[in-house]
Amino acid sequence: MDQAERQFEELLIHLKEARGFDFTGYKRSSLVRRVGRRMAALEITEYADYVDHLQVYPDEFTALFNTILINVTSFFRDPEAWDSLRRSVLEPLVAAKGPDAPIRLWSTGCASGEEAYTLAILLGEVLGVEQMRDRVKIYATDVDEEQLTEARHATYDATAIASVPPELVAKYFEAAGQRYQFRPDLRRTVIFGRNDLVQDAPISRIDVLTCRNTLMYFTPETQARILARFHFALADGGTLFLGRAETLRHHDALFLPTDIKHRIFRRTPRAASGSSSAGGWQPPVPRGADGRAGVDQLRNAAMLASPVAQIVVTPDGLVALSNQQAERLFGVSVRDVGRPFQDLDVSYRPVELRPYIEQALTERRTVGLKDVRHHSTYFEVQVTPLREGAADPIGVAVVFQDVTAARKLHDDLETANRELATAYEELQSTNEELETTNEELQSTVEELETTNEELQSTNEELETTNEELESTNEKLESTNGELQNSNERLRLSTAELDGANAFLDAVLSHLRAGIVVVDQSLKIRAWNRRAEDLWGLRSHEAVGEHLLNLDIGLPVDRLRPLIRQSLGGETEPGEMRLEAVNRRGRHLAVRVACSPMLDDGVPVGAILVMEE
Repeated sequence: MDQAERQFEELLIHLKEARGFDFTGYKRSSLVRRVGRRMAALEITEYADYVDHLQVYPDEFTALFNTILINVTSFFRDPEAWDSLRRSVLEPLVAAKGPDAPIRLWSTGCASGEEAYTLAILLGEVLGVEQMRDRVKIYATDVDEEQLTEARHATYDATAIASVPPELVAKYFEAAGQRYQFRPDLRRTVIFGRNDLVQDAPISRIDVLTCRNTLMYFTPETQARILARFHFALADGGTLFLGRAETLRHHDALFLPTDIKHRIFRRTPRAASGSSSAGGWQPPVPRGADGRAGVDQLRNAAMLASPVAQIVVTPDGLVALSNQQAERLFGVSVRDVGRPFQDLDVSYRPVELRPYIEQALTERRTVGLKDVRHHSTYFEVQVTPLREGAADPIGVAVVFQDVTAARKLHDDLETANRELATAYEELQSTNEELETTNEELQSTVEELETTNEELQSTNEELETTNEELESTNEKLESTNGELQNSNERLRLSTAELDGANAFLDAVLSHLRAGIVVVDQSLKIRAWNRRAEDLWGLRSHEAVGEHLLNLDIGLPVDRLRPLIRQSLGGETEPGEMRLEAVNRRGRHLAVRVACSPMLDDGVPVGAILVMEE
């Protein structure tokens, strides 16, 4: 290597160390030509002098990167290739996926975003706008932060969208002055971020990966490493879409052509490329764990796929790992690995975490936080030091456990308990009134018995005197008045009992859960208002009907074992979760709990509690 070549390599190392751009894998002829263009514009002849110039004038980095990274892109560039991608890849992919299955795409070297938004338009046409917004994630990456900033704005002039058909412009763009902005509601399906194909970890589980006119700038060795990462990123049967000037002649072990004319390739299965000879990329294995690489990869995959958001921080405060749930909730992704944790929003929002991390490291114990609210979600946060044996902690795991449902259930239970306590107090008051009425009735009975004795005596005296009979008649009239008063009190007591029953019905109607009461023959005895809301069936239509004969969209036949268990004397409530579609066509996930209704310890029916 002569002096000029050595100085050029030193320039590349300086670019990598100063700004994080690794151009060592790019073709030297292209790099020399483009760097030379910048040096000629500054009238600099030596690479060493150009390094000095970069140190004195940092703005020169931007001009140099714009010269090296020729960000040439457009909407529907090479229309025939995009049409082939839609017909042979996107439409079959959508047909093969389940109706709610997510679709993940990755646009590498996205520049100012036209290619990523082209993918969004095509999927909007294939899926429909509503489905595309709910199911599609398009990851668009580049190494040029200025280009990524422009792509995130999603605004283009008339020249930039000239290649987009007018009907698609009207459907997917909104006028913004003299420019056009990609629809904001669909813009959220495209996620932009910085990713260096040479040194950054690939995004995983991708269905379609586009890398158009990017590989040609790299050396064959670097291309092989990048293609191995692409093979790892793509799901089984995933598609790689290259530019017209690129091909994969020597990588049949990784990709097979499906449309060589339009540079569309299909990823080979893992079994065909699992050996090291295939050049397959694998996530980095921790030092000293070579013998457990497979187990470590499995642990890494499990951590990434965990339904609980997790972030691992090193003792010196750097992000070491994060999983997919952490990215979805807090925006922490593999791109943040190696960054100081304090630079991330999640370090102080929704709660200041750094003091708890320091406490966990210092005290070597788990620190917990309860009722941490983030938007409309509540979390229980656990900060746990990670150690090997008795050594000092090697990091801290921050775990966010979603407890929103549990908190809601707790709040609902407290509300129900308060309502039940109020109802119990009113029932107790009614019971006391009934006891008083009963005592009055007993007193009336005693009075009637006394009167009867007097009547018998009077009958004996009638034989001797009419005057005593008249006196006795007056007494009888007085007694009849008392009886009428007693009957009136009885009528009022009955009305009070009816009111108590109406109050109990009101309590059931205002419970937030659907309440259904069945007898031992499974005929419905109670059907509250929440059950009416859930299934679209009125109480008078349901009461008296056999539960298993109802056609409400709930697979009630699956409830038979649960109900029979309660009717058989099982005192512990049973529970199951069911999927249903009610009469309004609404999809529901319902938790059904069943408990026995006892009379003197004997099951006389069952109570079903249904919660969405």
